[in-house]
Amino acid sequence: MKAAVIVFPGSNCDRDCRVAIERSTGARVDMVWHQETALPDGLDLIVLPGGFSYGDYLRCGAMAALSPVMGEVRAAADRGVAVLGICNGFQILCEAGMLPGALLRNAGLKYVCKPVELVVANASTPFTRGYGEGARPVMTQGNGDGNFFADADTLTRLEGEGQVAFRYVENPNGSLADIAGITNGAGNVLGMMPHPDRAFEPELGSADGAVLFQSVLAA
Repeated sequence: MKAAVIVFPGSNCDRDCRVAIERSTGARVDMVWHQETALPDGLDLIVLPGGFSYGDYLRCGAMAALSPVMGEVRAAADRGVAVLGICNGFQILCEAGMLPGALLRNAGLKYVCKPVELVVANASTPFTRGYGEGARPVMTQGNGDGNFFADADTLTRLEGEGQVAFRYVENPNGSLADIAGITNGAGNVLGMMPHPDRAFEPELGSADGAVLFQSVLAA
């Protein structure tokens, strides 16, 4: 497998993602600066990492969504390449129109940083096949704007078309329907607030995040 991690000004989980992918799958990982206008050839996975791109100025992910490289990320997704947005990466995907909905301030108006238990709501995506339906992986949450919101029609569509990939067992930030991660209609773009890149080895408290990267490799 060949992967790329996009690096924006303010990204702080880019190297975490690289190490997590390398150790989980043995894949080659390229780091791609946001101003690039081309991506490496033959990519199987593109990751938009967590952090605070552009210092969360204006809205989380709003400025990063306009970075030159995002045109290539969108084109790759349209070709079927797997795209994963983690935390700030999820916010960027929503701001770029690659996923529906928005991430608002946490309901408690406080930054949440702790391990969270999830439920796999759809085990048929390239990212979740390794878990099995109803599995309960544990990953780490770290955000202040992780409150997923969408209008009623969008939420009905997400539920009806199986685009909800992960839910929270105990919702830490007020997300509608306990949503922790969603895919696009094709299933090859996933945005999620919890960090698989912080849960890929037992020494980190959980190795459940590694299964996500291994699922993409198997797919």
